[in-house]
Amino acid sequence: MNQLTGALNLEKNFNSITHNLPMEPETVCFKSVTNLDIHADVYRTKTTRCNAPAIVYIHGGCLMYGSRKMIKLEQVERYLKWGYTLISLDYRLAPETKLPFIIEDLQDAFRWIQQHGTGLFNVDPERLAVVGHSAGGYLALMSGFCVKPVPKAIVSFYGYGDIIGDWYSKPDPFYCSLPAVSEAASGIHKTGSEITEPYAGRGKDQLYLYYRQHGLWAREVGGHDPHSEASFFKPYCPVQNVTRSFPPTLLLHGDHDTDVPYQQSVQMAEALSRAGVENQLITIENGPHGFDGHFDDLQVQSAFAAIESFLRRHLGE
Repeated sequence: MNQLTGALNLEKNFNSITHNLPMEPETVCFKSVTNLDIHADVYRTKTTRCNAPAIVYIHGGCLMYGSRKMIKLEQVERYLKWGYTLISLDYRLAPETKLPFIIEDLQDAFRWIQQHGTGLFNVDPERLAVVGHSAGGYLALMSGFCVKPVPKAIVSFYGYGDIIGDWYSKPDPFYCSLPAVSEAASGIHKTGSEITEPYAGRGKDQLYLYYRQHGLWAREVGGHDPHSEASFFKPYCPVQNVTRSFPPTLLLHGDHDTDVPYQQSVQMAEALSRAGVENQLITIENGPHGFDGHFDDLQVQSAFAAIESFLRRHLGE
């Protein structure tokens, strides 16, 4: 596999991996805030049975960009083939929206599925799994303790459980090795309305790079200083909130990830094991951030076979 430039690739590749699908999703508004509707895309096939188990899919993008449309064709096809309805969520994006309200969107989405999922799209709200990538993997791990009832299973692709560790709250060596982004070029002083996806003139790749080069991500996304106000972040760090009631969790991570350190999934697996929670960490050797885009790789194929087995065990047929 070629090394990727971390989360920056997500935005650059956004248009090439979205909605090139053999079926059109049903788009539903699950929440409205001032001047903004927040949507979910629901994917089903004509043969999807009533009262089907569902996968709640959460996109990545460092909580700053991406949208519910940022989902790979091959993965949608697999989840549908396995018999699941797929619900891909939007949420408000940072830094226009701060972390507590992003988590509120996650909670409201699950509340909406519990209340309306059966009537709107024939899913069994008691049989939900969550799949997330990168920041979506983080939100998937958050769902293990911040939504009620908790999902039956969690699959986290290169997610993270600690958002105020040195990797996010101090200048990052990998990103500092890239050309420096100036304060002016970063757009850090731009302000705008709340959004669920970037718009023309509000790309955020340079802003994210600036945050990582200066160790500002946690402060700017959370709205608090992680060094002087660490206690604020505790409810938003999954690794600090694992109990025996945490759902079974499958973690997948490349050991050459330059955006989210592989150690983040190691630490999460250790916390889950200490609490007696069923978990498995699948290590993709030499795998970069976004390794799952390489479907011809034997390690990736093996990983998806493990995901299918994991989901069938916890969601049923």
